[in-house]
Amino acid sequence: MSFVALGVAAIVMLAAFLIGLHVASTLGLIGLSLLSIFGDRPLWDLVGLIAWNTNTSFVLVAIPLFLLMGEILLRSEESDRMYRVLAHWLSPIPGGLLHSNIAACAIFSAISGSSVATAATIGSVALPAFRTRGYNERLVLGSLAGGGALGNLIPPGIAFIVYGVLMEVSIGRLYIAGIVPGILVSLMFMAFIFVVAVIRPQWAPREPTVPFGVMLRDLLDMLPTFALIFLCLGTIYLGVATPTEAAAFGVSGAFVLALWARKVNRQMLRSVFLSSARSTAMVMLILTAAFVLNSTFAILDIPVAISQWVTAMKLTAATTIAMLVVLYLILGTFMDGFSMMVTTIPVILPLLKAQNIDLVWFGVIAVMLTEAALISPPEGLNLYVIQGFRKSGEEGTKGTILDVYLGVTPFFLIMALGILLVILYPPLAVWLPTTMKGN
Repeated sequence: MSFVALGVAAIVMLAAFLIGLHVASTLGLIGLSLLSIFGDRPLWDLVGLIAWNTNTSFVLVAIPLFLLMGEILLRSEESDRMYRVLAHWLSPIPGGLLHSNIAACAIFSAISGSSVATAATIGSVALPAFRTRGYNERLVLGSLAGGGALGNLIPPGIAFIVYGVLMEVSIGRLYIAGIVPGILVSLMFMAFIFVVAVIRPQWAPREPTVPFGVMLRDLLDMLPTFALIFLCLGTIYLGVATPTEAAAFGVSGAFVLALWARKVNRQMLRSVFLSSARSTAMVMLILTAAFVLNSTFAILDIPVAISQWVTAMKLTAATTIAMLVVLYLILGTFMDGFSMMVTTIPVILPLLKAQNIDLVWFGVIAVMLTEAALISPPEGLNLYVIQGFRKSGEEGTKGTILDVYLGVTPFFLIMALGILLVILYPPLAVWLPTTMKGN
């Protein structure tokens, strides 16, 4: 019966996604349908309990708080100042402002926790700076979409929170595990830009040198940003605060910066709260539906059946990881990363436990795969975000989203290489959390 229920769920889920049904509706309806057909538990009592526990979870409160912090930073123009400083410091390197795109995305990722927010924020700041400088447009678009994909990989990514809650893994350990792979992928992106700029200098013209005194003064402008990063991440790593408490610190710090910049007014606050509320409602609705499906699978003994099947098949851990990577890459062509993670975790968790696979290590791989999905044509969400800002310029553009697809392809391949490195050499993900937190 367990495999019959799982088969029905897979067929219905695939059909629902192909016709464009919302992720939360799909997961919720499948969970309720399977429970009513194959289960014997009181249906609505269970759903109400799951919804209450999910939406009152102390850990999950970190999600709306990080979203709120990102919205405040976006509208306080802190990102504009950060991008200008990075452009001054990185301009002497072949590739110029393209390096600023990656570095700005990496730093903003450390305070926003969202890939889409990172791509939107840095894209809105950076695109106008390139319009009259003669850079290769596809390379610019690819660097912004690829850099934005760092948003969840570099802590405090929201995807790590979702994964940690669903997998019952320490979010602090996941954050620490994401540091080295995040830095590695950022450096790989910048190395690619450097090589292209050396081979094709006309694609990335050299920027004028900025006086060293100006660069030193610029560092003072970055101090508030670094302080905010420490407020969010430093308090977690030092054991002073939980991720939720650190997110609250971050919101407070971002609001202070907005007050200091004199950007706080009624219209700004209204935009911040409405945008944060919309994003939070979407995320929490999907999570609630995912927990309904997760609980349904548990009641129907589907995890036990999968574990027994894996044991009988005598699959190795390497084979299991390879199968999951292929599955995620395929799903990433028509699903966004967040939905992909929430949809698959109830099914893959028993697979991972049956193989005794390190859930922290796989968490980094899973987040990197969801990031790859964000820049995977044709449905990568970051691609549409960048194209949207490209179309909204003062003079507009005649280019199609095909330019974004072609520009992001090298960065997608580099992300795939980063995933392969983490799979082949697990210490890239597990050495730092083991060193800092122990086994």
